[in-house]
Amino acid sequence: MRPVVESLEESRIREVANAGMGLPDVLKFWFGESDEVTPDFIRETAIASLNAGETFYAHNLGLPELRHAIAGYTHGLHPQQPTDHWFDRIAVTSGGVNGLMLASQTLVEAGDEVVVVTPAWPNLVAQPQIMGARVRTVPLRVETRGARAGAWTLDLGALLAAITPATRMLILNAPNNPTGWTLTPQEQAAILAHCRHTGTWILADEVYERLYFAGDTANGAAPSFLDVAEPEDRLIVAHSFSKSFLMTGWRLGWLVLPRALTHPVGKLIEFNTSCAPVFAQRAATVALQRGDEVTPGLVKHLQVCRDTLVPLLRKMPGVQLAEPLGGMYAFFRLDGQADCLQTAKRLVREAGLGLAPGSAFGPEAAGWLRWCFASRDPERLVLGAERLGRWLAAQGGSAGL
Repeated sequence: MRPVVESLEESRIREVANAGMGLPDVLKFWFGESDEVTPDFIRETAIASLNAGETFYAHNLGLPELRHAIAGYTHGLHPQQPTDHWFDRIAVTSGGVNGLMLASQTLVEAGDEVVVVTPAWPNLVAQPQIMGARVRTVPLRVETRGARAGAWTLDLGALLAAITPATRMLILNAPNNPTGWTLTPQEQAAILAHCRHTGTWILADEVYERLYFAGDTANGAAPSFLDVAEPEDRLIVAHSFSKSFLMTGWRLGWLVLPRALTHPVGKLIEFNTSCAPVFAQRAATVALQRGDEVTPGLVKHLQVCRDTLVPLLRKMPGVQLAEPLGGMYAFFRLDGQADCLQTAKRLVREAGLGLAPGSAFGPEAAGWLRWCFASRDPERLVLGAERLGRWLAAQGGSAGL
């Protein structure tokens, strides 16, 4: 076995979830997905495709119908280029995680330097390591005072200083899992200009682009590198149907690439998965065509969930938390609970509450916990907060509820 594979750390989120398997009445907020099923019209489209016998291989880059739908969707969010400009830059992937891995396979060789902004979903660090890269992390900073205490922010100067001509690729995820941090257009423009100077590729994980609550952009979506970049910039943007279309289990995503990379990535898809399943692509095409029936309502509901949970957590003594601007997570710190993995396991056993440990997302997030608030019923969040409050009171604190 390659040493880098043997040294990969197992998912600490899975470790907590496994500890809760078989236990009765556990409220599960550990995984990054809604508990709401994919809408009927999307599922029915997939069933119709299967019933029509569409069980064969497709084009490596995806069905033309789906790529055109993605191009139209992308144009709607980023209208500075005509719709047909986007088509040749789209590669359909078997999930967002597959798209991110394809990006590393395309660009990263053993010994290359890759910079990752953390805390981050652990795959973003592990994938270039699997390719043999030397990964350097630039941690976000935590605000400790004022109205945004508990918010994670970017030290732009520190990030730019870390990116040199020796840096092959920069990876960042915004809106961020787990912190809810987002980039501003000004920060994106500064990062892009610096990476142009150093010749560094940017891999932007923007799967939470539509799950944005600040409401300060024309399209309602979070700021995107696609709004500030030129078509042939060294930029790859990863997207997924999982979050904004309630399709986590469908394993379907896409990459937006410079045209020069589209064909090579298609070749890599052949050696990874050959293609995404046709029935899933048919379903995704309809999801995009009728997306207004899904995503806007989902975002409004997630904001209700956020605004239900965050005030309850803030009332509890010893909890440090800022209202997330994007994503689907409340990321908070508990005083006196530095070993967040053990805290998460104890919460499962002793309180029936399933949360993800912050250390799963990087050492700088030790002592933090991630709560996915994407719940079909916000009352489950209230019940979960009550359980946390009682558990904290049993530790010698006060529930504050």
